[in-house]
Amino acid sequence: MNHTIESTRFGKLEIAGEAVIEFPDGLIGMGGTRFTLVAREEGDAFYWLHSLDDPALAIPVTNPFQFFADFAVELSDGEADRIEIHDAAEADVYVTVRASEELEDVAANLLAPILISRGRGWQIINEAPGMPVRAPLFAGVSTQLPVEAA
Repeated sequence: MNHTIESTRFGKLEIAGEAVIEFPDGLIGMGGTRFTLVAREEGDAFYWLHSLDDPALAIPVTNPFQFFADFAVELSDGEADRIEIHDAAEADVYVTVRASEELEDVAANLLAPILISRGRGWQIINEAPGMPVRAPLFAGVSTQLPVEAA
């Protein structure tokens, strides 16, 4: 079944039934259980995980493997059994992004990634060592404009 939402951020969105992601346990700190991924442009590094239940609720997410070469997801056997994902290849992985006006303050939550598989999503606690709640996405990126030679 297709859905139409009047997003406060993107206007009217037509969502195909197969693009709906059910989060049986919801997302940490957010209401609703039905979401979809919205990209501003094809090939964008960032998506919006947009609620179908609340047209004002959308959070930026990204694929952590594009930014963090050492990123990994580890689950306990019990958690893997609960969410029915036993192989990383079975899921798409996203992390929430904390936006900021300052580029160096933009960060990703590597501790609580979102796994999406077969139309269902789960925000889990990552048991891989060294995964912070706020990992700078653009560490080392200079925010100063280059100086032109005279």
